Amino acid sequence: MTVPAPLARRLGTTDAVVIGLGSMLGAGVFSVFAPAAQAAGAGLLLGLLLAGAVAYANATASAQLAAQYPTSGGTYVYGRERLGPWWGFVAGWGFVVGKTASCAAMALTFAAYVAPSGWERPAGVAAVVVLTAVSCRGITRTARLTRVVVVVVLVALVVVVVSALVGGAPRWSRLDLTLSHADGWYGVLQSAGLLFFAFAGYARIATLGEEVRDPRRTIPRAVHIALAVTVLVYGTVAVTLLSVLGPDRLAASATPLATAVQAGGWTWAVPVVTVGAAAAALGALLSLLAGVGRTSLAMARHDDLPRWLDAVDPRHQVPLRAEVTLAVVVCVLVLIVDLRGVIGFSSFGVLVYYLVANLAAFTQRQQDRRTPRGLQVAGALGCVVLVATLPPSSAVAGTTVLAAGVVYRLWRTRARARPQQ
Repeated sequence: MTVPAPLARRLGTTDAVVIGLGSMLGAGVFSVFAPAAQAAGAGLLLGLLLAGAVAYANATASAQLAAQYPTSGGTYVYGRERLGPWWGFVAGWGFVVGKTASCAAMALTFAAYVAPSGWERPAGVAAVVVLTAVSCRGITRTARLTRVVVVVVLVALVVVVVSALVGGAPRWSRLDLTLSHADGWYGVLQSAGLLFFAFAGYARIATLGEEVRDPRRTIPRAVHIALAVTVLVYGTVAVTLLSVLGPDRLAASATPLATAVQAGGWTWAVPVVTVGAAAAALGALLSLLAGVGRTSLAMARHDDLPRWLDAVDPRHQVPLRAEVTLAVVVCVLVLIVDLRGVIGFSSFGVLVYYLVANLAAFTQRQQDRRTPRGLQVAGALGCVVLVATLPPSSAVAGTTVLAAGVVYRLWRTRARARPQQ
């Protein structure tokens, strides 16, 4: 049997942190606070803390697993190695399906900010095509472009916070954490599940394990740094939005960051926020394309996806077929699917992915561990609770697609077994 070609180890700690930041900041800060406010009102701050705590537990699991198994595929590989092929498949399928939908969501988010009315879907397709071409040129180009995107996003967020707090007459009484929202703790938990969507970027660092230099040291450091910076940024933005707009106005706004800037009177800064939102969506899309392509590569190597997807381009050393196939699927979704509920659907798949990560990390030997096993127990329970409290439509859609993947693998397993009988 031909040994699959390895990917090149070209990324350092800074590159890995930037890729994680590009994924998390782009996915969450411009898209998730309004639905979280609808679910919990000002209680979204508690939901943010809960989502961050679950993300931290998951991050420790991912970091120590990636250090032990420094290859592409993330929890798909860890689940196979620690728990068995079926666990790995469930994790990989959840990640690929959820993040493929997220790719389409990010493309449409970009188009909503920059495209003329009626041209949003073609603009989204164009973004996917261009960024796939960038990603296929090599992972170092991906990291360089993501670095620029992260700087643009952070500048835009600074403008939002300063303009809103200086001119927007913030009222700290709006930060009411007495759970006065109608759904109480259920709403807080639902907001945490939705906000978790915004923390999932550190998974991209683990999926790049085959391309990171000194992975046992680099991956854990990059995961923790990226997550800590993201929690700080999200907390600052959430407090600003709630204090300036209030829970009801925040929940009703399709573009809450732009609304907060307008409330501060800095109308000239609205284009800055628009550019930041577009850059954030592009940064997230670029990192998502890289991460999903590499998980697809790992699944194809084990015949859980068609084997022809495991090819690595000899010149640029990227999973070319996997990335091009992913781009085609994402373009189709951009053209035909209404993705208003994609955040909950994506959270379902990612939470399943991290449930497997925590279970796999729980089985690691003491010499391979960096944190107590109790943290993985807390992470697994957190994933289960957040899945159970997602909007029902998201849970039903996620369960259906997960079941379809299981049926597919059963068929593939039986088809492979027939020639041997």
